[in-house]
Amino acid sequence: MDARLEQFETKMQKSISNLAEEFSTIRAGRANPHILDKIQVDYYGQPTGLQGVANITVPEARVIQIQPWESSLIKEIEKAILTSDIGLTPSNDGKIIRLVFPELTEERRKELVKDVKKKGENAKVAVRNIRRDANDSLKKLNKASEMTDDELKQSENEVQKMTDKYIAQIDQAIDSKSQEIMTV
Repeated sequence: MDARLEQFETKMQKSISNLAEEFSTIRAGRANPHILDKIQVDYYGQPTGLQGVANITVPEARVIQIQPWESSLIKEIEKAILTSDIGLTPSNDGKIIRLVFPELTEERRKELVKDVKKKGENAKVAVRNIRRDANDSLKKLNKASEMTDDELKQSENEVQKMTDKYIAQIDQAIDSKSQEIMTV
């Protein structure tokens, strides 16, 4: 592949990575500790990720268990979970905080699938924007006589193949996440 196109492929890969990251935060009725990744706790005046102040485990399919390293953090962790947008209410026994995932209703599953498709569509738009940027930069090179017309056509074809490859990966990710959500 042309070295000039590598930067655009890297950007497309980042779009796929971002989508995977977004999908990991979607609750599919099963306990997934990644939904806690963005939660910050006030630890001695310093915002700290939940993984930095507690041990997080999944003892059952629909339960996340959070065991703070210092019991004084229980209230802070509960507050951080309640103010986050994960939609779960923590319960604690003084030592351990539990998050119980309710069974998803059919209606909620369909809403989540819509959300997955919307996030996927946004990723496709990002990939198409990268394709447009790549083609624009190739045309500028052609105008500046740094690239022949034949090289331009070949490079544009490579950009299109790259775009098609990443769009297919996004479609596949959407399908598998939607299937995961709809599986009861």
